[in-house]
Amino acid sequence: MSDHLLQRTGGLTSFFEGHMQDHTELRKLLEQARRIAIVGAKDKPGQAVDRVGRYLMNAGYEVYPVHPVRATVWGLTAYPHLAALPCPVDIINLFRAPEYCPDHAREVLALPWRPSLFWMQLGIRSPEARALLNSTGITVVEDACIMVEHARLLPNAAKTQG
Repeated sequence: MSDHLLQRTGGLTSFFEGHMQDHTELRKLLEQARRIAIVGAKDKPGQAVDRVGRYLMNAGYEVYPVHPVRATVWGLTAYPHLAALPCPVDIINLFRAPEYCPDHAREVLALPWRPSLFWMQLGIRSPEARALLNSTGITVVEDACIMVEHARLLPNAAKTQG
């Protein structure tokens, strides 16, 4: 598996996926996705997870917050784990420390459905989670902000935030 590195303002974003030679595939996956589960969701103003969650809702995605103890996040029902979601989602977006990512990858493998993307947010890398999902057909993104990449790859997709 090779590392594809993308230089952009603000630092280096790493995409670890052997078959993603350019961002055409990532753009397509983001365009086709309708439902996103945000693991570690919190509606705390000023935190990255809050900005990203609100951005994704504003961009037209159905967002499913996943948090083990919160009943609601962003006015939406929060689910204690991925298996509790009411429907399959296209993207699993992780706001969890790297040491928890392998457990979430195992949780994904136990689901009766597969997301198209397993996305670990900026600063989060997990070679173990990547290895677990490598042969499943799920695209794995590490150390990248889904909001930043969505805005860059699909600049006209996000609605004006108010």
